[in-house]
Amino acid sequence: MRHVERAALALAGGFLTNAAFPGQGWWPLAVVGVACLLSALRGLRLRPAAGIGALWGLAFFLPHVRWAVDATGSLLPWVALSVMQASYIAGFGALWAWTAGSHAFRDHPVRAAVAASFLWVAVEQVRASWPFGGLPWGGLAFSQTNGPLLRLAPYGGEILVSATVAFSGALLATAWQAAGRGQRLPAAVAAVAVIALLVTPALLPVYAGEEAGSLRVGAVQGNVPERGADWEVQARDVTGNHADGTTRLLASATEQLDVVLWPESAADIDPRTDTAQAALVDAAARAAGAPVVLGTQRFPPGEDVRYNEMVVWQAGLGAGATYAKQHPVPFGEYVPYRDLFRQITPLVDQIGTDMAAGTEPSLLPVPIARLDRDVPVVVGICFEVAYRDLVREGVLAGGELILIPTNNASFGLTAESTQQLAMSRFRAAEHGRATVQISTVGVSAIVMPDGTVAERTGLFTAEELTGVLPLRTSLTPAARLGKTPDLVVLVVTLLVVAAAARGLGLRATVTTGAGRGHRAFRTGRSMGSVRHRRHLAAQSIQGQVHQPPPGCARRR
Repeated sequence: MRHVERAALALAGGFLTNAAFPGQGWWPLAVVGVACLLSALRGLRLRPAAGIGALWGLAFFLPHVRWAVDATGSLLPWVALSVMQASYIAGFGALWAWTAGSHAFRDHPVRAAVAASFLWVAVEQVRASWPFGGLPWGGLAFSQTNGPLLRLAPYGGEILVSATVAFSGALLATAWQAAGRGQRLPAAVAAVAVIALLVTPALLPVYAGEEAGSLRVGAVQGNVPERGADWEVQARDVTGNHADGTTRLLASATEQLDVVLWPESAADIDPRTDTAQAALVDAAARAAGAPVVLGTQRFPPGEDVRYNEMVVWQAGLGAGATYAKQHPVPFGEYVPYRDLFRQITPLVDQIGTDMAAGTEPSLLPVPIARLDRDVPVVVGICFEVAYRDLVREGVLAGGELILIPTNNASFGLTAESTQQLAMSRFRAAEHGRATVQISTVGVSAIVMPDGTVAERTGLFTAEELTGVLPLRTSLTPAARLGKTPDLVVLVVTLLVVAAAARGLGLRATVTTGAGRGHRAFRTGRSMGSVRHRRHLAAQSIQGQVHQPPPGCARRR
């Protein structure tokens, strides 16, 4: 295959994989996209393989994180983020080319497919954790929320689902290669295996029923005013919108609500320190006859930082339990090494006050009068939904429901909010917990414990959601396994690398040994012939050369 054809195949694979995610949501294309990448990498050396991986990565990430342009108003952060993420795919390309070229995997398609899936997941995990805490956005698992592979989420989380997609893609690439060589039976077997992998998880049981009662939830998407006004005026208008939305919610509710949920940044001017804001929130809670859970910002006196928090507010009592965001977004909510990056772009100063990380677990106890107890709610603010360890932390601490409050106003009409909803659906299925994603502008949704969407809103609208959600206390296998899948990936990846290194070492030894033997044979024969001719000459001179009798073979 020529380099131009390989490049075209890699670019097509990246675009197709992105189409598996929201907004197209054509989930089987993730398998096709991986197959395109592995086919384009076949037979390459490390450097060109890294280039092919980078092309695939750029074709995927440039459209996938297009929302970075709207968030910053500049092309530079978008391109920088895309290039950074694509570099991991370049690393996978080089690593896979090195592995696939070894004796251990070169002629063993199933073994090679297993190796490819583990290497892919290992690279995903590094990308999700480094640098600055990483960015799990774009993990293959999040492309599968509309397909049968979501049923694997409770059993192995992101690692199992991503590995299954990558393994299926590797088998599909094998089927293509076999078909290209005219090997119909191997091609058909590989194709059937891919279909079976993608379809049979639909037969797995789901975790969905009530275990600790139910919660009557109301959620308010208040929308935001158009940009242009003073920040303080806009912030107060946003809070007013959510107070008005609560009035509409209560007017349409058919039964008493247990809790009303407002999104991240619903009250950016802190009602704990501002009396006007406190009056709005308190009036909403009093009218609802239930706690209001809302997002606000806290600026500690004498400190040049802020905290992004969710607060439980009860009428007449004010603020109660609080959760502070543990994983602020680098370059979005704080700037690491600000002086250094300021020399690259002045955009870093758009973030005036850095957000500090909270230290408490992702759990918020909410008092529910009807149940006569506090219901522990897992909270992941905005991008925190992408970090599986953070959500699992809250579930293991006793969380019975998952809440994902977010503010998507900066991302415009891009797919960011629906990408986030796909992650919320994955977390719901992964832990068997009903989940509410509530946004200032949308998309907001109520998700059942099996990952299905019960209700959802539009984008940049003022809407309200209600639902009776099951509370659950049991732990899925994915939650119980904890870090075990990470350890398995690490061990198997190291074994793959070791096997590849040994295979390449044996190949080099055999090749070198054969070369030396061939040279020794040729050299020995030549030197022996010279000595033999000299010996015959000496015997001839001395008259001692005897001719063999007729009919006898000459010994050589």
